[in-house]
Amino acid sequence: MSLSLDLQHLYSFFPKEALTALEGKATEAKDLLLKKQGPGNDFLGWLSLPEENTSGILDEINATATQLQKQSEAVVVVGIGGSYLGARAVIDALSPYFPQGKDYPEILYAGHQLSQAYLKELLDYLKDKSYSVIVISKSGTTTEPAIAFRYLKKALEERYSNQEVQQRIVAITDSSKGALRQLADQQGYKTFIIPDNVGGRYSVLTPVGLLPIAVAGFDIESLNQGALEMAQHLAQAEASENPALQYAIARNLLYRNGKAIELLVNYTPKLATVAEWWKQLFGESEGKKHQGIFPASATFSTDLHSLGQLVQEGVRNLFETVLHIEDTKYNLAIPHDAQNLDKLNYLQEKQVDFVNKQAETATILAHVQGKVPNILIKLDNLSEKSIGELLYFYEFSCAVSGYMLGVNPFNQPGVEAYKRNMFALLGKPGFEQEREELLGMINRS
Repeated sequence: MSLSLDLQHLYSFFPKEALTALEGKATEAKDLLLKKQGPGNDFLGWLSLPEENTSGILDEINATATQLQKQSEAVVVVGIGGSYLGARAVIDALSPYFPQGKDYPEILYAGHQLSQAYLKELLDYLKDKSYSVIVISKSGTTTEPAIAFRYLKKALEERYSNQEVQQRIVAITDSSKGALRQLADQQGYKTFIIPDNVGGRYSVLTPVGLLPIAVAGFDIESLNQGALEMAQHLAQAEASENPALQYAIARNLLYRNGKAIELLVNYTPKLATVAEWWKQLFGESEGKKHQGIFPASATFSTDLHSLGQLVQEGVRNLFETVLHIEDTKYNLAIPHDAQNLDKLNYLQEKQVDFVNKQAETATILAHVQGKVPNILIKLDNLSEKSIGELLYFYEFSCAVSGYMLGVNPFNQPGVEAYKRNMFALLGKPGFEQEREELLGMINRS
C-alpha cells in the first residue's frame, strides 16, 4: 500500500504504552462497525462499496462520462457538502495546477453556496460554452443546489431542444422518491442512484463522486482498487498494525488531554480540497453531545507566514496531522546565479522539493518542541490508487474514532437547526410560527 502512519512525534507527549492501552477500545469500535451493531448501522453501505463497485457499474459510469466529455466544453457539478466535496477533492488532487489543452471538459461547481455574484458570473461564463450538468441531491429540495439547478436547467432549455437538454443533464438521486427523482423520470434524464445506506460525506465511491471524477479524465478503477486494498487491510489487521485504528487512538488520546483542534497540514497545495472534504467528514461525524475535535486545515509553507506564530506559541489546545507526499513527480533543480544577491547558491542543484521537505521536517520539529503533537500520514505519490487508499482510510478511522468518542458518526441532527430558521425567515409554508418567534427575537435585539 502507498499509505503509512507515523506516530513517532507523539512519544514525547505520551509513552507508547498510552496508545497501546487504547487498542482494546479501538478494536471494540472496529468490531461494532464491521458487525454493524453500533449506532447508525443503517448507514454502513460505504464499508463495502469498493467490493460492490463491479466492472459493470464502473463501465456504466465511464460510458456516461464519455458521452458528457464528447458534448461538453464544461460540466457543472451541482451539489453541496458530500454531494460535491469528494469529487472535487480527488479532481483537485490529481489535476495539474495549470491545465494545458482541452482533453477533458472543465469541471465547474454550483449549488455549494448562496452567492448571487458567483451564480451570475457562472451563468455568464457558460453563455458561449457547450456545457452539461450533473445534479446531485437525494431529495432535490436542498436549497443551495436546487436554486442553482433551476438557473442552469432554464439556461439549457433556452439554448437547446428538449431532446438535447435531456442528454445534457444527469441526475444522481434517490432510487424512487424525492423531487429530483420525479423530475428526472418526467424528463427522461440519465440517472444514477445514491444508495439509501450511504450518507453524503461517505459517498465519494458512489456515482456521486465517481461520475465527476471520470468526466475529469481520471481512472476510477484505480481509485476504487486503492480503496478496496485499504478496506481489506483495515478489516483484517490487528490494532497494532492497523493505521486507521492507530490514527483514531491517537486522536482520542490527544482529545482526552485537552487537544481539541486538529490542524490538517499539507505541503502540496493540490491537497487543499482533500482537507475540505476531511473537515466535513470528521466535523459532521464527531461534533455531537458537546463533544468533538474541531477540524481545521492549512497549506504550508504558505500559512506558516500567517498561522506559524500562533501554532508555535499560541494556546496549547491543538495538534497537527501532516499529509506527506514522497514522490512529487517532477525534477526541478535550483539554478546557479552569478551575483548570488539572494545568498541561495548554497542550494544550487538541489531540488525544490528537497527544500520543501526540509521545511516540512524543520516545522514538525519546531512545533513538537513548542509542545504541539504531530501525526504524519505518508503517501508514496499522488495517484488515483493512493487517493483511493487515503479516502477509505479516513472514512474507516472516522467511524472508529466516533464510536470511541461515544457518538453516532453517521447522523447530523445539528445541521437542521439553521435550515429551520432559514426556511422560517424566507417565509416557507409550514414555518409560520417559527417565523413569528424569530422576527420577535430580531426586533428585541
